[in-house]
Amino acid sequence: MRMNNVKRFGLPMLVAVVLAMSPAASPSGDKASDANDPLLGTMQAELQRASARLSKADPPAYFLSYSAYDGDSLTIAASYGSLLTSFTNRMRRAGVIVRVGSPELDNTHGQNRRSGITQSILPLEDNPDALSRSLWWLTNRGYRSSAPAFLKVKTDTAVRSEEEDKSADFAVEPPQVRIDARAPGLALNRQEWETRLRRDSAWFREHPEVYESEVVLQVQTSGFRFTSTEGSRLAEPSRLARLVIEASTRADDGMELIRVETYQAPTPSDLPGDTAVHAAVEKMAADLKALRSAPVAEPFAGPALLSGRAAAVFFHEVVGHRLEGHRQRDEDEGQTFTKKVGQQVMPAFLSVVDDPAVPVVAGEKLSGTYSFDDEGQPAERVDLIQSGVLRNFLMSRMPIKGFSKSNGHGRAQAGLMPTARQGNLIVTSTNTVKESELRQRLIDEAKKQGKPYGLYFEDVQGGFTLTQRGMPQAIQVLPVIVWRVYADGRPDELVRGVDIVGTPLAALNRILLTGDAMHVFNGICGAESGSVPVSASAPAMLFSEIEVQKRDHSHERPPLLPPPGTEAPGAVPPARAQGGWR
Repeated sequence: MRMNNVKRFGLPMLVAVVLAMSPAASPSGDKASDANDPLLGTMQAELQRASARLSKADPPAYFLSYSAYDGDSLTIAASYGSLLTSFTNRMRRAGVIVRVGSPELDNTHGQNRRSGITQSILPLEDNPDALSRSLWWLTNRGYRSSAPAFLKVKTDTAVRSEEEDKSADFAVEPPQVRIDARAPGLALNRQEWETRLRRDSAWFREHPEVYESEVVLQVQTSGFRFTSTEGSRLAEPSRLARLVIEASTRADDGMELIRVETYQAPTPSDLPGDTAVHAAVEKMAADLKALRSAPVAEPFAGPALLSGRAAAVFFHEVVGHRLEGHRQRDEDEGQTFTKKVGQQVMPAFLSVVDDPAVPVVAGEKLSGTYSFDDEGQPAERVDLIQSGVLRNFLMSRMPIKGFSKSNGHGRAQAGLMPTARQGNLIVTSTNTVKESELRQRLIDEAKKQGKPYGLYFEDVQGGFTLTQRGMPQAIQVLPVIVWRVYADGRPDELVRGVDIVGTPLAALNRILLTGDAMHVFNGICGAESGSVPVSASAPAMLFSEIEVQKRDHSHERPPLLPPPGTEAPGAVPPARAQGGWR
């Protein structure tokens, strides 16, 4: 499971718009009838026809649902003052879930969840004949996959040892009906944005230490439609605009160094203007230049201060993934917190909630905001940990022991089977000091432990975690800006080349106190049900001990030639002893 603030496809760093995002919350506006929505109407009609037949098949299908993501997207990318690409895309993708058997035992049991869904693209036009034919074929494929999977489940259940968690495979929930107006189209002046991205990306030409860079605008409007044999009918619009700035360089020892800044808003007009982007470019270039000459840090275990963004990613990986409901039931999972409900799992001054309904924290819009999940259930606030005590889990419609209902966290990339996933994870604290005091507290802790320095993790690019019991129960957070803060008063020293590592239970109980301001990390999280937008918010945190390890890196040398236009007239590159260049 990995959380990143940008999904990278190599350099040039073209970032694709993810059509598969869950529907974002939006104002209801005037309610419209699904009869005025040709796609939803066709889905409903074909679902009823299919259900009437398949409910009498042998074995019977007891539940069907159709979901469709209908989106328009625009991507513009520029580098060093010139466009790399500028294109629009329209796509419809459908997912058909067929459950065979009964809610107590069906074809999705255990490791067979993928048998429950089939997916494909849908015709772009509102042609009922073409749409229904596509849905008919998907439904047939779905039943032909689900029926033999259910027979296999029954056989496996009979011959294998009894499972510890005997919960049903599917939670029966009341139907949900909400029909919202369609999202408006891509409302922007494409030519103006192409001109702007040329200008914004050209600022990197002034920085020879930046080897590759790109500025990308992504704009998407989409509609999520859902209908099921329980009677649910949903039509939810969403809008998203993202501006991504990415730059990289390479140190003399071959280590690749990357800086990324990501901004998002409901519409392009809400994104930062040229002044803010120019400041970000200058800061990123200065960071990369400093990192190139920074020493490589050594493995270390000692006091550390995580900025709010770094702490947010830490909690996403350490806590968030391990509180996803299906991990408590799967006997291949590490089940770190499964039997700790009602127990203290972290310091009493910390609480954790996941609330997809929250649109903004500390003035920053959150990526993980949505109103209905991908199983058609309303998103709910979940108080996961209260005053350090575990209270709840993130639940899809897969029940687990002691938690039989969904709380609206069944999420998936379009066409994949929903599982319990994070939305907006929010960490709060009652043991705070002013953020400006945290550096001195870090120095005090280093002196107390007799350490020459503590580490300050200013910014991170993401992280990942291992949750299966066949692997070490470890987390890894990937810092990009790290400082040694010396106990003897020497100036702070920028270092590079380390990752935060550790195990969940030990790491959580080393938090001493936090800052008094919230910070946000927006990203894309990949797991079993694909890539979904998420957010994590937290204050800066002081740890009595954090362990870091050296980061693996390539040993490719920096470019032999300087970037064009950066050489002084008549300058001759200095010769190396072997006759090469440096």
